[in-house]
Amino acid sequence: MTGDYAPIDRLRPADSPRLNGEDPEHIKLLAESDDVLPPILVHRETMRVIDGMHRLRVAQLRGDTEIRVEWFDGSELEAFARAVQVNVTHGLPLTLADREAAAVRLIESCDAWSDRAIAQMTGLSAPTVGRIRARSRPDQQSAAPSRIGRDGRVRPLNSAAGRRRASELIEAEPGLSLREIARRSGISMSTARDVRKRLNRGENPIPDKFLPDPDPAPPTDTESSPGLRTLSLAQQPIEGSYISNLDSLQKDPSVRLSGDGRFLLRWLSLHAISGEKRAKLIRSLPAHSKVRIAGMAKYCSLWWAEFADDLEQQGHRDISKTG
Repeated sequence: MTGDYAPIDRLRPADSPRLNGEDPEHIKLLAESDDVLPPILVHRETMRVIDGMHRLRVAQLRGDTEIRVEWFDGSELEAFARAVQVNVTHGLPLTLADREAAAVRLIESCDAWSDRAIAQMTGLSAPTVGRIRARSRPDQQSAAPSRIGRDGRVRPLNSAAGRRRASELIEAEPGLSLREIARRSGISMSTARDVRKRLNRGENPIPDKFLPDPDPAPPTDTESSPGLRTLSLAQQPIEGSYISNLDSLQKDPSVRLSGDGRFLLRWLSLHAISGEKRAKLIRSLPAHSKVRIAGMAKYCSLWWAEFADDLEQQGHRDISKTG
């Protein structure tokens, strides 16, 4: 509970994700501040500090005998994951080396966590975590039959069976929402969306990579080189259909003449960050704020994804009513 106090002499040092330990300069800065420091986070079972070693050192310098704490209940691995996560989003940020080392430890300790889940904990990208996983477990890439995602749900690495169930549901109940399709098929909403799009295009709902290959061909240079992978949607230039759709919406009176519509248009324009513009913006930001801003951007992307899912479902419902 927030506001509890714990005796300082009972607390154990943090199982810190910081490779270089505590920063004396940061401790000095905190000690010179007149601000009331927030409570530290402590693993209740082991009394080990999860987050707040610098604040603990300040309290010791001041001669305090107790310190305000928040308690964390969970396993030691969960406590370490929490330590990584909170130090990515606030306080003295973890370095890139700290975060990559933390990702290695999380992968080795719990292979069942997905790349995206570990990426969210460490402030890295999912592709980066995937490359770290490939380096740290080269012979066990498929050791776990399923992975635990960011939402805590367990999903199989090969989603062929779930995609097959989803395609059957879509054909049987065309008006079913993506959320319901995902729930009943045991797949993610993004996978359910992909299945629907494939069916609409007349394609197999199961990608070739999930189908057995009786006579696999040797890998090409493109397949074997990590630097030549297909770009994700977020990495592709913001052009083509996005720009034409945005231009069309800006000319649509039913959108641009309403307050909410103008707000949406501003957001769609502001968030269309192309590669060159994105690189320039990253270079212009102060080094000490980049990790914090990255965390905020990731939360924004999650909110946008939820907005897109809700909007798409409402669109399908509206079409089924008018059709």
